[in-house]
Amino acid sequence: MADPGQVSTTRRYSGHVVNLDVDTVRFPDGSVGELEMVRHPGASLVLPFLSDPAGEDPQVLLIRQYRYAARGFVIECPAGRLEPGESPEACARRELREEAGCTAERLEHVYTFYTTPGFTDERIHAFMASGLSRGEARLEADEFVETVTVSLSRALEMVRDSEIVDAKTALTLLYVAGFRLGS
Repeated sequence: MADPGQVSTTRRYSGHVVNLDVDTVRFPDGSVGELEMVRHPGASLVLPFLSDPAGEDPQVLLIRQYRYAARGFVIECPAGRLEPGESPEACARRELREEAGCTAERLEHVYTFYTTPGFTDERIHAFMASGLSRGEARLEADEFVETVTVSLSRALEMVRDSEIVDAKTALTLLYVAGFRLGS
């Protein structure tokens, strides 16, 4: 969907994960300039609860995943890119199954956010999952993942202590604890 301020766009790179465009835009003051924009199809993230989310200090299931850009392993929520025509909920269910080997009876949308609106249109749809059944993960060839089970209070401590440095995970944990569960 083109922005009403967009004058033109030129695709400079098409990749498997992202595309890079140079857009000529008309700014709110009427001036015109160029912006480099990383185009992304969007993603879904799921915060899986192994115990009742409303219970006292519920258990959550996170993953420890190798991330080349971070130069090592990062603790995060299962998440992934939307496939063409895929709904955010279907993507969340797929990523939960693929990365954590789980299916969920209940999936609740909690928040949608832009990751870095200064240069990308990527939006992530965050979900809470409960009523989990465990199975086997189905990782892609470039995914190196192990599951990590912690209490919600411990996960929040991990955010505070910079053990969880993945922004989408930190935001979702803080959002769910502060606004959904009232902790």
